Amino acid sequence: MTNLEEYYNKFNEDKRLNSRHGQVEFRTSMRYIRRYLEEIAVLSGREKGQIKILDIGAGTGRYSIALAEEGYDVSAVELVRHNLGRLKAKCSLVKAYQGNALRLKRFEDETFDMALLFGPLYHLHKEEDKLKALTEAKRVLRKDGVLLAAYVMNEFSVITYAFKERHIREALETGMLDTSFHCTEKANKLYSMVRLEDMERLNKKAGLRRVQIISADGAANYIRPFLNSLEEEEFEYFLAYHLATCERMDLMGAAGHTVDILRKY
Repeated sequence: MTNLEEYYNKFNEDKRLNSRHGQVEFRTSMRYIRRYLEEIAVLSGREKGQIKILDIGAGTGRYSIALAEEGYDVSAVELVRHNLGRLKAKCSLVKAYQGNALRLKRFEDETFDMALLFGPLYHLHKEEDKLKALTEAKRVLRKDGVLLAAYVMNEFSVITYAFKERHIREALETGMLDTSFHCTEKANKLYSMVRLEDMERLNKKAGLRRVQIISADGAANYIRPFLNSLEEEEFEYFLAYHLATCERMDLMGAAGHTVDILRKY
């Protein structure tokens, strides 16, 4: 069993996405997923059931199931068998398979209208692996298809772990951070942290054009206890604030998660 499998056998992804900070990420991401699905429907003239979505690294199906229940044709690929089993147990509407984001050999070229790459890029440390995941997702997309790719951001990790949790000396002395305070592969065995320029370089190499970029969670991960203490109305105001600012580039790089919305070119 790999470290990743051991981790997700214990980690409750559903609980995370249902938490207050997780709701910010989920509801923000779903807002943009729906926006581009509506655009696809208008441009193609097809109904929901004719629009095909591939969720790559689907976890336990938080996004897959929600979209399938809205009437879309959803397929899901998940590496960790424990997660896949939970997804299948929860919903029969999703066509779910065990598989790897680096080798989507089950699927033919230009099959899907939208692809979600919301988990794999968190865990692929090497640039060539990230590039392979992006190009495989691109391959299975139709010519006008949309790819949403999520990343864990470098500055969030440095601010929280190195400074807030006071590991900065250890991080520099052991090579977890380089001289520009960029996380190296030594920073975390499971997670890979990137900057905006890293994402832009990958897009160029993969032949992908950015349509839009959003901060999926903004400040939410920095203030988890505070969010949990808010009354429901107050939390909805925070969410409204976040949705009003999540496209602002001056707030982008320090968020916990960023979603790159891409097309082929």
